[in-house]
Amino acid sequence: MTEVWAGPPQNAAKEGEFIRDTNYITDRIVSSVSEVTEQPDGTFHWPVEAGRYRLMAARACPWAHRTIISRRLLGLEDVISLSLAAPTHDVRSWNYDLDPGGVDPVLGIRRLQEAYFNRFPDYPRGITVPAIVDVASKSVVTNDYPSITLEFATEWTAFHRAGAPDLYPVQLRDEIDEINARVFKDVNNGVYRCGFAASQEAYEAAHEQLFDALDWLEDHLSTRRYLVGGHITEADIRLYPTLIRFDVCYYSHFKCSRNRIKDMPNLWGYLRDLYQTPGFGDTTDLQQVKEHYFITHAEINPTQIVPVGPDMSDLISPHGRERLGGSPFGPGATPPTS
Repeated sequence: MTEVWAGPPQNAAKEGEFIRDTNYITDRIVSSVSEVTEQPDGTFHWPVEAGRYRLMAARACPWAHRTIISRRLLGLEDVISLSLAAPTHDVRSWNYDLDPGGVDPVLGIRRLQEAYFNRFPDYPRGITVPAIVDVASKSVVTNDYPSITLEFATEWTAFHRAGAPDLYPVQLRDEIDEINARVFKDVNNGVYRCGFAASQEAYEAAHEQLFDALDWLEDHLSTRRYLVGGHITEADIRLYPTLIRFDVCYYSHFKCSRNRIKDMPNLWGYLRDLYQTPGFGDTTDLQQVKEHYFITHAEINPTQIVPVGPDMSDLISPHGRERLGGSPFGPGATPPTS
């Protein structure tokens, strides 16, 4: 560590049910403006501009992982630079101990909180990844992670690679949004509601809701290769980071223990299918994932011991999902190659 450890952050609920703070910096990066423009609600619209922004992410974090996947699938690597924080952090926020000297090589900061404080000196909420930072001012633009990937798909189209997939097709958006809403509430956030619950009653209610949703997804994926339509969409990008972390972390660490994803044939096949697709498995680091959860969440794992297992080598075993039709990227679209 480049600085003295300040103690782990406190994530778990103080009592009863875990409630996620969903208030974020809701500025937008849009193609319809050429300069930063204040909106009637007090937020700002920032212009789409190659090289202007840096995506602050971490391979350990599921919310950040989806932005890394989207950026790679769309070929935005040379347009929006990527900063990867270390998997463990303290109460002062994500750090850059993976970089030489513990400093982000583009922004010259040691902790993500510096970019937040550069814009909001008294920022009162959690310092979260993913975030988009304006490189010139070293200031955060937005950390509204649901919007970041949607903007990658719809506002940055002028910079998409040749053969980039349409991850948010207009004709499927209502269905994608509906599935995303349930997946967020019951699955993405559902695992945290289990792990950070502070009462038996709250934990059991969250656990039941989580597995009701996983059972629904298991049935939904029995007749289709992907969640919506015949190709990968925003819906798959949002579900994958939770599924890939489930057996290695959530099953034990968050007590999501009715069964593993490996025990659900359709979800397990779907997970392997995505893992083997460029943009998914090649952006996944399960060792960093385990270090983040088992070390950072000291209030639920006070020993901070990181498990050796489980063995996930069978993620590369044949999945057989081709039988359901469809293809990863759709007509005219190709896998990312860089």
